[in-house]
Amino acid sequence: LLQNEAVANKYGFTIESFRTMFLPNTYQMFWNISPEQFIEKMYNEYNTFWNKDRVEKAENIGLSLAEVSILASIVEGETTKKDEMATIAGVYINRLNRGMLLQADPTVVYALQDFNIKRVLTKHLEIDSHYNTYKYLGLPPGPIRYPEPNTIDAVLNYQKHDFIFMCAKADFSGYHAFAKNAREHGIN
Repeated sequence: LLQNEAVANKYGFTIESFRTMFLPNTYQMFWNISPEQFIEKMYNEYNTFWNKDRVEKAENIGLSLAEVSILASIVEGETTKKDEMATIAGVYINRLNRGMLLQADPTVVYALQDFNIKRVLTKHLEIDSHYNTYKYLGLPPGPIRYPEPNTIDAVLNYQKHDFIFMCAKADFSGYHAFAKNAREHGIN
Protein backbone atom coordinates (compact mmCIF):
# COMPACT_ATOMS: atom_id res chain seq x y z
CA LEU A 1 0.00 0.00 0.00
CA LEU A 2 2.88 2.38 0.74
CA GLN A 3 4.23 1.77 -2.76
CA ASN A 4 0.85 2.47 -4.39
CA GLU A 5 0.98 5.75 -6.31
CA ALA A 6 -2.80 6.18 -6.26
CA VAL A 7 -2.84 5.92 -2.46
CA ALA A 8 0.01 8.44 -2.14
CA ASN A 9 -1.77 10.81 -4.52
CA LYS A 10 -5.02 10.45 -2.58
CA TYR A 11 -3.28 12.04 0.41
CA GLY A 12 -1.50 14.69 -1.66
CA PHE A 13 1.93 13.04 -1.94
CA THR A 14 4.12 11.50 -4.59
CA ILE A 15 5.33 7.96 -4.09
CA GLU A 16 8.73 9.41 -3.06
CA SER A 17 7.34 12.00 -0.62
CA PHE A 18 4.62 9.75 0.85
CA ARG A 19 6.90 8.76 3.74
CA THR A 20 6.91 12.38 4.96
CA MET A 21 3.35 11.79 6.13
CA PHE A 22 4.57 9.36 8.80
CA LEU A 23 5.92 10.99 11.96
CA PRO A 24 7.89 9.00 14.52
CA ASN A 25 5.92 9.01 17.73
CA THR A 26 4.09 6.68 20.08
CA TYR A 27 0.62 5.83 18.81
CA GLN A 28 -2.10 3.63 20.23
CA MET A 29 -2.95 0.95 17.67
CA PHE A 30 -4.98 -2.19 17.94
CA TRP A 31 -3.97 -5.52 16.45
CA ASN A 32 -6.89 -5.59 14.03
CA ILE A 33 -6.28 -2.24 12.33
CA SER A 34 -6.32 -2.56 8.55
CA PRO A 35 -3.53 -1.09 6.42
CA GLU A 36 -6.01 1.48 5.08
CA GLN A 37 -7.07 2.45 8.61
CA PHE A 38 -3.44 2.73 9.64
CA ILE A 39 -2.68 5.11 6.78
CA GLU A 40 -5.80 7.15 7.57
CA LYS A 41 -4.75 7.39 11.23
CA MET A 42 -1.26 8.53 10.23
CA TYR A 43 -2.80 11.14 7.91
CA ASN A 44 -4.89 12.47 10.80
CA GLU A 45 -1.79 12.60 13.04
CA TYR A 46 0.08 14.40 10.23
CA ASN A 47 -2.68 17.01 9.97
CA THR A 48 -2.64 17.50 13.75
CA PHE A 49 1.13 18.00 13.75
CA TRP A 50 1.06 20.45 10.84
CA ASN A 51 -0.90 23.12 12.69
CA LYS A 52 -1.39 26.67 11.41
CA ASP A 53 1.84 27.92 13.02
CA ARG A 54 4.01 25.23 11.42
CA VAL A 55 2.34 25.63 8.02
CA GLU A 56 2.96 29.40 8.13
CA LYS A 57 6.62 28.87 9.03
CA ALA A 58 7.04 26.46 6.11
CA GLU A 59 5.42 28.99 3.77
CA ASN A 60 7.73 31.74 5.06
CA ILE A 61 10.77 29.56 4.34
CA GLY A 62 9.42 28.84 0.87
CA LEU A 63 9.24 25.07 1.31
CA SER A 64 6.32 22.69 1.07
CA LEU A 65 5.52 20.57 4.13
CA ALA A 66 7.07 17.55 2.41
CA GLU A 67 10.21 19.57 1.59
CA VAL A 68 10.54 20.63 5.24
CA SER A 69 10.43 16.96 6.26
CA ILE A 70 12.91 15.99 3.54
CA LEU A 71 15.32 18.69 4.73
CA ALA A 72 14.77 17.59 8.34
CA SER A 73 15.69 14.04 7.36
CA ILE A 74 18.99 15.34 5.96
CA VAL A 75 19.67 17.46 9.05
CA GLU A 76 19.03 14.42 11.22
CA GLY A 77 21.39 12.41 9.03
CA GLU A 78 24.11 15.00 9.67
CA THR A 79 23.92 15.19 13.44
CA THR A 80 22.44 13.73 16.58
CA LYS A 81 23.19 16.97 18.43
CA LYS A 82 19.81 18.63 19.05
CA ASP A 83 21.45 21.98 19.84
CA GLU A 84 23.13 22.06 16.43
CA MET A 85 20.18 21.07 14.22
CA ALA A 86 18.82 24.60 13.66
CA THR A 87 22.31 25.79 12.65
CA ILE A 88 22.72 22.95 10.15
CA ALA A 89 19.23 23.60 8.80
CA GLY A 90 20.33 27.21 8.26
CA VAL A 91 23.36 26.06 6.26
CA TYR A 92 21.17 24.02 3.92
CA ILE A 93 18.56 26.75 3.57
CA ASN A 94 21.33 29.21 2.70
CA ARG A 95 22.61 26.79 0.06
CA LEU A 96 19.11 26.28 -1.36
CA ASN A 97 18.51 30.03 -1.48
CA ARG A 98 21.81 30.57 -3.33
CA GLY A 99 21.14 27.81 -5.85
CA MET A 100 24.06 25.76 -4.55
CA LEU A 101 24.29 21.99 -4.42
CA LEU A 102 23.46 20.76 -0.91
CA GLN A 103 26.39 18.32 -0.97
CA ALA A 104 24.97 16.38 1.97
CA ASP A 105 26.87 13.18 2.69
CA PRO A 106 23.83 11.41 4.24
CA THR A 107 21.98 11.67 0.91
CA VAL A 108 24.84 9.88 -0.85
CA VAL A 109 24.81 7.11 1.75
CA TYR A 110 21.05 6.78 1.20
CA ALA A 111 21.47 6.72 -2.59
CA LEU A 112 24.04 3.93 -2.27
CA GLN A 113 21.88 2.07 0.28
CA ASP A 114 25.08 1.18 2.12
CA PHE A 115 24.47 2.29 5.69
CA ASN A 116 27.82 0.91 6.85
CA ILE A 117 29.67 3.79 5.15
CA LYS A 118 31.36 5.84 7.84
CA ARG A 119 33.14 8.30 5.54
CA VAL A 120 31.85 9.36 2.13
CA LEU A 121 34.67 9.19 -0.41
CA THR A 122 35.03 10.70 -3.89
CA LYS A 123 34.18 7.33 -5.46
CA HIS A 124 30.82 7.36 -3.67
CA LEU A 125 29.89 10.71 -5.22
CA GLU A 126 29.67 9.16 -8.70
CA ILE A 127 26.33 7.42 -8.12
CA ASP A 128 23.68 8.72 -10.51
CA SER A 129 20.69 9.15 -8.23
CA HIS A 130 18.38 12.07 -7.56
CA TYR A 131 19.26 11.46 -3.91
CA ASN A 132 22.89 12.38 -4.66
CA THR A 133 22.94 16.05 -3.66
CA TYR A 134 26.48 16.35 -4.98
CA LYS A 135 25.10 15.89 -8.52
CA TYR A 136 21.55 17.22 -8.38
CA LEU A 137 20.43 20.68 -7.26
CA GLY A 138 17.80 21.09 -4.60
CA LEU A 139 16.29 18.59 -2.26
CA PRO A 140 16.04 14.90 -3.10
CA PRO A 141 12.58 13.61 -4.10
CA GLY A 142 11.89 12.04 -0.71
CA PRO A 143 13.21 11.77 2.83
CA ILE A 144 16.30 9.73 3.62
CA ARG A 145 14.84 8.73 7.00
CA TYR A 146 11.78 9.47 9.12
CA PRO A 147 12.71 12.72 10.85
CA GLU A 148 11.67 13.31 14.45
CA PRO A 149 9.14 16.10 15.08
CA ASN A 150 11.78 18.13 16.95
CA THR A 151 14.04 18.01 13.88
CA ILE A 152 11.19 19.25 11.71
CA ASP A 153 10.76 22.09 14.20
CA ALA A 154 14.51 22.82 14.01
CA VAL A 155 14.12 23.31 10.25
CA LEU A 156 11.04 25.49 10.72
CA ASN A 157 12.95 27.56 13.29
CA TYR A 158 16.30 27.39 11.52
CA GLN A 159 19.10 29.65 12.67
CA LYS A 160 19.61 32.64 10.42
CA HIS A 161 23.32 33.12 9.69
CA ASP A 162 25.73 33.41 6.75
CA PHE A 163 27.23 29.92 6.91
CA ILE A 164 27.27 27.90 3.69
CA PHE A 165 29.87 25.26 4.60
CA MET A 166 30.33 22.82 7.44
CA CYS A 167 32.54 19.91 8.32
CA ALA A 168 32.93 17.65 11.32
CA LYS A 169 35.04 19.11 14.10
CA ALA A 170 38.41 17.45 14.52
CA ASP A 171 37.76 16.77 18.21
CA PHE A 172 35.41 13.84 17.43
CA SER A 173 32.70 15.52 19.51
CA GLY A 174 30.08 14.98 16.82
CA TYR A 175 29.74 18.74 16.37
CA HIS A 176 30.50 20.73 13.23
CA ALA A 177 32.69 23.70 12.33
CA PHE A 178 30.83 26.23 10.17
CA ALA A 179 32.17 28.61 7.56
CA LYS A 180 30.91 31.55 5.52
CA ASN A 181 33.27 31.02 2.58
CA ALA A 182 35.58 28.47 0.98
CA ARG A 183 38.69 29.95 2.64
CA GLU A 184 37.25 29.48 6.15
CA HIS A 185 35.99 26.04 5.16
CA GLY A 186 39.48 25.06 3.99
CA ILE A 187 40.91 26.10 7.36
CA ASN A 188 38.25 24.05 9.16
